[in-house]
Amino acid sequence: MSARIIDGKSFAATLRDRVGTEVSRLKDSYGVTPGLAVVLVGEDPASQVYVRNKGKQTLEAGMHSVEHRLAAETTEADLLGLIDSLNADPAIHGILVQLPLPGHLNSDLVINAIDPAKDVDGFHISNVGLLGTGQKAMVPCTPLGCILMLRDLHGDLSGMEAVVVGRSNIVGKPMANLLLGESCTVTIAHSRTRDLAETCRRADILVAAVGRPEMIPGDWVKPGATVIDVGINRIAAPEKGQNDDGSAKTRLVGDVDFASASAVAGAITPVPGGVGPMTIACLLANTVTAACRIHGLPEPEGLAI
Repeated sequence: MSARIIDGKSFAATLRDRVGTEVSRLKDSYGVTPGLAVVLVGEDPASQVYVRNKGKQTLEAGMHSVEHRLAAETTEADLLGLIDSLNADPAIHGILVQLPLPGHLNSDLVINAIDPAKDVDGFHISNVGLLGTGQKAMVPCTPLGCILMLRDLHGDLSGMEAVVVGRSNIVGKPMANLLLGESCTVTIAHSRTRDLAETCRRADILVAAVGRPEMIPGDWVKPGATVIDVGINRIAAPEKGQNDDGSAKTRLVGDVDFASASAVAGAITPVPGGVGPMTIACLLANTVTAACRIHGLPEPEGLAI
């Protein structure tokens, strides 16, 4: 048995096309151009690449794109002042502050300063509460991407047993709430779970979001289960040779041991090329959803929960 590979790259491309169509509709029918503002504080290399990709894909979808790049020593007062101005800017429908922030800035304070209606990351305490109580919310991008792929694969998820390994505010907890909203029976497992292997083996849907490379082997996977691997870990790959500085080259792996799990699972997301591409596509979808809600316009189907 070999698992069906869930092609996140292809799914994300289709989602971006749908976003582009909706952006054109909003412009032509209502004169509204969805606008996304991304704020980057400091010079973290991974964040810079991510922000550059966000800006590029925002423009490709026909949206208004704004980037604010601030020095690492930017004060909290200055950052909060910028967020206030973006909250008040009618051309901006989505505000995203790239994490992590430099250590002297309070991330919770900064995120909760964003207007919840423009919180396209879905991290504001109001959106967390709305999602947790089953109300209409801005949903964090990575869990949103996971649930859209699961719906596409299975249609109705009702009654399925889901195990989420990881309890972060960014993925684990919102993922569990989304699965509850789909009428799954949900277990949140983590490093302190007493028999993690046995817990994972119960899952019809296994979501790995723990940040430890290849932690979940194939014998933890129920035969025929759907495995959603959210992990993105860089590990040494000596088989690829060395870099110019003599260090070993690296490769990306997930939280699941893909080789052994794909021999057991019914369907699985690869790393790279699975959940990762969905995150920015869902950010664009959230920006369109936010623009529709802010202007009181009909929301496009399939872009939001």
